[in-house]
Amino acid sequence: MIHLIYFFNKKRWHIEGELPDSPVIVAFWHAELLLAPFIYKRVAPGRSVDVMISEHFDGEIIARTMRFFGIGAIRGSSSKGAAKALIQAIRRIKQREGDVAITPDGPKGPRHELSDGIVAMARKTGAPIVIFNYRPSRFKQAKSWDRFLIPLPFGTIDFFCSGPIYICDMDIDEAKRVIGERMSEHAI
Repeated sequence: MIHLIYFFNKKRWHIEGELPDSPVIVAFWHAELLLAPFIYKRVAPGRSVDVMISEHFDGEIIARTMRFFGIGAIRGSSSKGAAKALIQAIRRIKQREGDVAITPDGPKGPRHELSDGIVAMARKTGAPIVIFNYRPSRFKQAKSWDRFLIPLPFGTIDFFCSGPIYICDMDIDEAKRVIGERMSEHAI
């Protein structure tokens, strides 16, 4: 179904520069999870990414779906296994094993509100943050907390990838503000 949604839409790409050779932290809102793998495959061909996914039942469904795209999982979330997942993600980046993706408002929200995990990960590793968004011309939104975005076929989807954002020298509040503003630029 995800491949059909992608296939039956026109695509426009808005990519700010290239990714550095070193690992990055990929961030996207929880509602925009559905098509994020296509953005990653476009901007990072041949690279490896693990996405942080909750240990809850719905997280298992997402992890299995991501495997179809060749994307691994780091299991844990703000409400369950947070420290273990954060340590695993930091280790992956520091050991240059690959990129890490995170939905900083997941797994339960509030919608479009950043948790501290993304800032802690970026400050501990020095890795830049790269933001993914997409805006379909035709879509439905679920009645869930995140208003999950479901593109409809026969429209146009604008895909966005920011340039690298470095937050190492910022305090936590400034970093969250900068990341939040950049993530909201193209969000629905």
